[in-house]
Amino acid sequence: MSVNFNGFGEEITTFEAAAGVAAGKPVMISANNKVQAVTSGAFCGVCTNVRGGYAGVQLKGYVTMPYSGTVTVGYQKLAAATGGKVTVDTTNGKEYLVIDVNSTAGTVGFML
Repeated sequence: MSVNFNGFGEEITTFEAAAGVAAGKPVMISANNKVQAVTSGAFCGVCTNVRGGYAGVQLKGYVTMPYSGTVTVGYQKLAAATGGKVTVDTTNGKEYLVIDVNSTAGTVGFML
């Protein structure tokens, strides 16, 4: 039997997308109703798609993302990192519940 958290409590909202916003990457609010790509510091969600200048942004629920550094399960302060990744950042990160870390694939699953 396999455990899967995809879709749990998922909330996706549409924002205007700044240049450089891409699916699967962390984003932050940059102006009224607009998000931009972020490569360091706190992020508000993960872009799910971009079309016609607008981005779907997942604000809640389970996500899987690539990570850099060392991440462990449990509550961790995560922040955006270069390459569309997340990393532990106790100063600038936001606390998320990390459910699984796949060191072979270089991915981390957590609740937004």
